Amino acid sequence: MQIQLNHLMPIPLQDKLRQRSSDIWNQDVTFKPGSFVKIKAPSGTGKTTLIHYLYHIRYDYTGKVQVNGQPWQAYSKNEIALIRQQELSIVFQDLRLFEQLSARENISLKRVMQPKAFYPPEKIDEMAARLNVTHILEQSGRTLSYGERQRIAIIRALVQPFQWLLMDEPFSHLDEENTQRAAALIADECKARNAGFILTDLDNDQHFNYDVHYHL
Repeated sequence: MQIQLNHLMPIPLQDKLRQRSSDIWNQDVTFKPGSFVKIKAPSGTGKTTLIHYLYHIRYDYTGKVQVNGQPWQAYSKNEIALIRQQELSIVFQDLRLFEQLSARENISLKRVMQPKAFYPPEKIDEMAARLNVTHILEQSGRTLSYGERQRIAIIRALVQPFQWLLMDEPFSHLDEENTQRAAALIADECKARNAGFILTDLDNDQHFNYDVHYHL
């Protein structure tokens, strides 16, 4: 799955963004399949906006986001849903867990979207053990700390098939040990399926061996 940006510019931020240089905005960018991509994004430069454009849940931009050679607008709703189920996964900054469901149920929503689940249910327990959240799997989403929610959201994103994983500040509420555990799991899962990721964050980090760095 190839993702290309062609002179992408968010309309609400365009006046401000045209006054500064960017490796992403108003540029032609191709994200090479299977690559680990870091986008360093100072506050106010459209970090979350970019992730939402890539996932096609915001549309207030000029230019194009192309997926497999076609702009998002060329796909039907059913085709977009299928891409999100099979090729594109995401960890939102605001996580978007269902508070009334248990942590395990939140994860399972993504696991069972396919006619045949990508992973068996035991994989949830394996990933939870790696991220030290086994003890909260049966708790409701509303009872979890933000750091616990982040780890559940990461597992949820990993139990579905994908060729690209989008992540918006996925470790913002994790300490260094838990960040390292989460990063190792993400890297292992991406490498196992020859998938890439695009991670946006405020600062530099050494949690992955990135193939390319961009400045938003």
